[in-house]
Amino acid sequence: MLWWICQQLRVSSLKTRLAVVQKLADSDSPEAVESLIFALKDRAPEVRRAAARVLGKFKNPQAIGPLVVVLRDPKPEVRVAAIEALGKQGDPVAVNPLVGLLVDSDQAVRAAVSRSLEKLGWRPGDDSQRVMQILAMGKLGAAVSLGSEAVGPLIEMVQSGPPNKQFEAIKALGEIDDPRVKPVMLEALKLENAAIRIAAIGTLERLADPDTLGYLEKMLADAQPSVRGAAVEALASCGKQKAVSLLLRMLKDSFWEVRQSTVRKLGTLGDGSAVDGLAELLRDPDRDVRESTAIALGRIGDRRAVPSLVLALLDEESVVRAAAAAALPAVDRQWTKNPILHLVLPRVKAALSHSEYWVRYSAAKLFEQLKIDPEQVAEAPAGASGAAKADPNAEPPHPAFAVLSDLIFDHDRDLRLAAAQAFGHLHERNAVLILGAAVNDFDHNVRLAARQALADVS
Repeated sequence: MLWWICQQLRVSSLKTRLAVVQKLADSDSPEAVESLIFALKDRAPEVRRAAARVLGKFKNPQAIGPLVVVLRDPKPEVRVAAIEALGKQGDPVAVNPLVGLLVDSDQAVRAAVSRSLEKLGWRPGDDSQRVMQILAMGKLGAAVSLGSEAVGPLIEMVQSGPPNKQFEAIKALGEIDDPRVKPVMLEALKLENAAIRIAAIGTLERLADPDTLGYLEKMLADAQPSVRGAAVEALASCGKQKAVSLLLRMLKDSFWEVRQSTVRKLGTLGDGSAVDGLAELLRDPDRDVRESTAIALGRIGDRRAVPSLVLALLDEESVVRAAAAAALPAVDRQWTKNPILHLVLPRVKAALSHSEYWVRYSAAKLFEQLKIDPEQVAEAPAGASGAAKADPNAEPPHPAFAVLSDLIFDHDRDLRLAAAQAFGHLHERNAVLILGAAVNDFDHNVRLAARQALADVS
């Protein structure tokens, strides 16, 4: 009868083969062990797993070798079943093969190995094995508690372990104060796994070594946005002055998450040199970036941000309007009397006709707050994004007037500069009011160009 049951392991039906394995669990015959060993080679992982589990019930030396072979099975669940079976067998012959699996790529496998080795009475022979056992058990804190003793084995794991073990080792090393840690982190920045690079950057941030600034700067060009964001967070700890100039470059990153991280970091640093760059991001296409920018400008507290924050009061998103309203008193308690407000009043007036209700409402409330009659504010020329109207008694405008009027208020600083210079070269008297607004531009060079242009046209 048992012979017939064993023959069923060769049928095509998976359900039948699994049923046969379960029946064999109730047999004490050596023939059952042989059949289960045969089932360890089954094409279906479900059968291999079931066979390994059942073999754990048989304390038979004949099963040790085949179960050790299964430790290399491509399916983690099959490896776990074989590991547990070897632990139940209680044969110390299995110890060395199991120790090798302490660095398996699968967490469940590593945990099973640790449990089985404990059943077999195994104890780590050196620091390397001790650290491997601790990490296999998922006890990162225990590895850290070993201090410098753990550094060597952890470095070995970073250099030769699978990605998930490399990550765990990097995290553990990051919490150990040892001179060997920094070089490992710098090398880890070159590893393919993004999570590992991020973990290494976090450690370099904690170390706060100015010598690592150049390495972090390279990570700002990493292909992964999450890595660039981590580098943005870490820069300031290695040198504030240099960090600000590097962060300003990241305000134009293609991913909104990186731009937002950059904005927040610049707000934390509180350096006034970031105001011009941040002001540009109040027109960012992403709402969260605009909100974070308004908050950052409030933290920096520079009066030059007033015009941009006033325009942010007209944002279509309520969270941005709220952030701008909170930031304005922080940058200038008397912001409603700030003389450079006339730079944006034409745009506020234009917003009274905006298609979005809340923009129109916000513009009207702003004029009430400023106690200014919008009818007394010159309108922007046709097609202009916020310039003042040209003098009606002046000569007919140059054909390029409308285009230059747009460009002088463009978000791109170079275009604003070129437009101001062009008005001066053309001696365009109709641009007097526009240039008068441009002399309060956020950019120093644009302001100089506008002043020079005013001198040229007068």
